[in-house]
Amino acid sequence: MSKLKSGAADALREVLRDGITLAVGGFGLSGIPADLIEAVRNSGVKELTVVSNNMGVDGKGLGILIEAGQVRKVIASYVGENRLFAEQYLAGELEVEFTPQGTLAERLRAGGAGIPAFYTKTGVGTLVAEGKPHEVFDGETYVQERAIRADVALVHAHTADTDGNLIYRYTARNFNPVVATAGAVTVAEAELIVNPGALDPNHIVTPGVYVQHLVQAGHRVKDIEQRTVRPAVGQISTELVSN
Repeated sequence: MSKLKSGAADALREVLRDGITLAVGGFGLSGIPADLIEAVRNSGVKELTVVSNNMGVDGKGLGILIEAGQVRKVIASYVGENRLFAEQYLAGELEVEFTPQGTLAERLRAGGAGIPAFYTKTGVGTLVAEGKPHEVFDGETYVQERAIRADVALVHAHTADTDGNLIYRYTARNFNPVVATAGAVTVAEAELIVNPGALDPNHIVTPGVYVQHLVQAGHRVKDIEQRTVRPAVGQISTELVSN
């Protein structure tokens, strides 16, 4: 049965509600489900707990949910690119649970795999480990981390078929695969959608069994948080001579 919906708002209409935990794929502004994030903003839901590597930037990506006052808590590994997010956190207006990046990825993966918790050395002896169970294995101390299971997961794929099988490309293959498996309901947007059987099974990253709804991603400029480029070789030579 086709999982394709008419649009992001249609796909999210029955699954969004106040107070849910929302896991979102992407890394900064790279590989984020921008259409789905905008649909969440437009829905007006509030008191959200958002799980993501970071919260985008001011006015873009997940930053628009911060600006709209829809987020109560964030579980993330990094906040540095979003000024409003940092201001709200420092003012005590936004609850933030900092998690080391690898630990965050594993918490999501564990949630999708049905593993309730795991032990890691990362964070032992720091604020990250305070109040959490510890255990000693082979003479080394480890801290217990709980898995993350989201009410709704939002992901961006490059290619999908209408059965919900997903293929990611480049930077979008960062947190999207683990987020896709961690949601009780997973909604995916894809740039290219094909008929069942058109994808090489060896290339599928997220099987369609994890995806409940699929939407066509709109054409848009893919933003970059900090664009860093090198001048052309000829330009470098000219600058060296002039200096």
